[in-house]
Amino acid sequence: MTASSLVPASLASDQPTTKLRLKDILKTLPKECFQKNKRKAWATALITLLMVGLGYLSLAVAPWFLLPIAWIFTGTALTGCFVVAHDCGHRSFAKRRWVNDWVGHLFMLPLIYPFHSWRIHHNYHHTHTNKMDEDNAWQPLRPEIYGDLGKLAQKAYQATRGWFWWAASIVHWAALHFDPTNFQPKDRPKIKLSVGVVLGFAAIAFPILLATTGPWGFVKFWLLPWLVFHFWMSTFTLVHHTAPEVDFQEPDEWDAVKAQLSGTIHCEYPAWIEFLCHHINVHVPHHLSTAIPSYNLRMAHRSLQQNWGSYLHETRFSWSLMQRITDECHLYHAQNGYQSFREFHALEENRP
Repeated sequence: MTASSLVPASLASDQPTTKLRLKDILKTLPKECFQKNKRKAWATALITLLMVGLGYLSLAVAPWFLLPIAWIFTGTALTGCFVVAHDCGHRSFAKRRWVNDWVGHLFMLPLIYPFHSWRIHHNYHHTHTNKMDEDNAWQPLRPEIYGDLGKLAQKAYQATRGWFWWAASIVHWAALHFDPTNFQPKDRPKIKLSVGVVLGFAAIAFPILLATTGPWGFVKFWLLPWLVFHFWMSTFTLVHHTAPEVDFQEPDEWDAVKAQLSGTIHCEYPAWIEFLCHHINVHVPHHLSTAIPSYNLRMAHRSLQQNWGSYLHETRFSWSLMQRITDECHLYHAQNGYQSFREFHALEENRP
């Protein structure tokens, strides 16, 4: 993997203005981008099931020294389950809502992820992308808020914005998705349903797995692939919305076009990851319209490159990219942009 920036890092002079509306951009996309295709949707689901099955087969037969490869493959294939459910959550998988709900719940079962809880939180993120104090996906803390935290809370935040970024998805999953009081009263019946579904599945599947394979089997067949899934969830979502040149906007200055077109990042991963995860990292068109199914994202992105290329942020996944993000993008100052922990604490030490 190599670091590669496909467009200039700074696009400040080319940023959209408030005169540009989302519908102006969407009109330039081919109409085919928005069309659901039953065959493609179910083929995506079938490919995911086959790849997950292949992954678990590899875990069953692989010698010990090949298990890390099998864990990575299986966990990445499980991320494909999440992508199928992701389309269901946006109602872009099937035309009927009940089909989306059923498929979404089923594909999130092995991940122990409550479907409606995630769907509601995620849709809120789409409505408030890169809006300070509102966005719920990798929103950086303001320096003054971070400064008011206790030492333990600061250390925890430092970890999830630094080299323990891969664990942030687990924290997000556990803290936000199982408590109905995190949601509006009108949504709580659906939240309780989704939580009950995954907890019921875990109550049946986990004892069976432990009884038939023992504690090591539980770690081997579920825990480690699940951790790989969360590694990709943390990595994908962090890279989607974090770069020194991508800004978060104050609520009274927030502009939907700037947030969705220039505030989200297209990142290319190795082909096997893109295949297993159904090109979910083609992220900009998805933020312009959640009605675009995953199998049409590349078509939409090619159109955006042709018509709106100067507004796009594009990159390739690499460890140097992750190092840049985890070294620089910690806190966010309304006027000065991102500030690292090192810069914050140096200023505090020199403050009279």
